[in-house]
Parts: sequence; structure tokens; C-alpha cells
Amino acid sequence: MKESTDTATDPTPTDPLTAVGVGPWQGEWPEGGQWDEELLAAGDTRNVVDAYRYWKHDAIVADLDTRRHPFHVAIENWQHDLNIGSVVRTANAFLAKEVHIIGRRRWNRRGAMVTDRYQHVRHHPTVEDFVAWAQGEELRIVGIDNFPDSVPLETYELPERCVLVFGQEGPGLTAEVHAAADATLSIAQFGSTRSMNASAAAAIAMHGWVRRHVFGQGI
Repeated sequence: MKESTDTATDPTPTDPLTAVGVGPWQGEWPEGGQWDEELLAAGDTRNVVDAYRYWKHDAIVADLDTRRHPFHVAIENWQHDLNIGSVVRTANAFLAKEVHIIGRRRWNRRGAMVTDRYQHVRHHPTVEDFVAWAQGEELRIVGIDNFPDSVPLETYELPERCVLVFGQEGPGLTAEVHAAADATLSIAQFGSTRSMNASAAAAIAMHGWVRRHVFGQGI
């Protein structure tokens, strides 16, 4: 399902000021198939939560798969948007089921900070392919953009099973996605600019889903 070929561990930061994590395991090594002997011996400087320290990469992904949320995230990638990596990182933080790249297969992974290694990423070459997949999974397509017919995210009842779709920085969602969406939502803004950064909008929308369906907060 993931497009990249991953190694068992993340690259170790070379700058000691940016290094995070723990050193070699102290004392008798723990037992269990999830533990990575190389990490136990050398230390774990990956950007993972403490509960996953010293775990094998595949074991972390398998554990995440047991509790992923039922919402998906999709991003249009017609212009190699630099925001895509940041959206993937946020999707990992909120434990989205999958991230979908619509358009170009290659995307800028820099902003993902290697979180794409723990997040399932699926590619759709066209909007039509993406829409057919979503309909086959019985997921409602919810676009996030400022259109004349957009309704406020803050007062919209986000469905539990849905895919939140975000467009390119600048042009936003394409007309094809706009037409295919069950609803298009806007985010309330109070300053002088007419739009916000795509990765910031994605974070707000995903957090809105979490507030509603994880914490039970009504609109």
C-alpha cells in the first residue's frame, strides 16, 4: 500500500542539538517480537512516542493499524505542492486511516519528517479513479476550500466515515473534486487574507473530526 521502500529505522540525526530519543537499553533486554535488537543495543533516536521506543518499524505500523480512525485524507498533487509532506505528518498525528495522493505519483516528502513510514499512502492518478475508490468504500467526500457554496466547517456535522480532500496551495480544489464532493467546507477566518496555508487548513479540519468523533464534542 505504501509507495516507498522503507528501512527498519529512521535516519539518525547528525546534529546533537536536534537528536531526540534514548540511548542503549539499560539492563536485561525485554522479550517479545516487537523489539529491535539493533535499537536496543545502539539506542533509539527516531521521532516516535515513548511507547514505541526500541520497537521494530513493522511492529509499530501493525500496532497503529489496530486503532486507526475511520477518516481518510486526500491531497491533489498537480503542481508538486510542498505542503503535502506536512499534511501527511498531521495525518499521522491524528491517526488517519490512509492518505491519498491524487495526480502526480511523486510528492515532496521533506515536510513529512519520515512520518510517511508509519502512514499508509495510496496513489490515484486521476480524480475519477479517486472518486470511484471512495464510492466503492462508501466514504463521503468532503472538500475543504472557499467556494461560494461552501458551508462552515465549524457548524457542519462531519461524518465519521469520510475522506477530507485538500487542493493545491493557491488554486485550491479542482472543479472536478468540487463537483464530486458531498459537501465543501470553509474555515472561518477573521483577518485580511482570503485563504490560509493548505497544511494549516488540513490540521484544523482533521482536529475538527477528532473533536467530534473521539471526544464527542458537538458542533
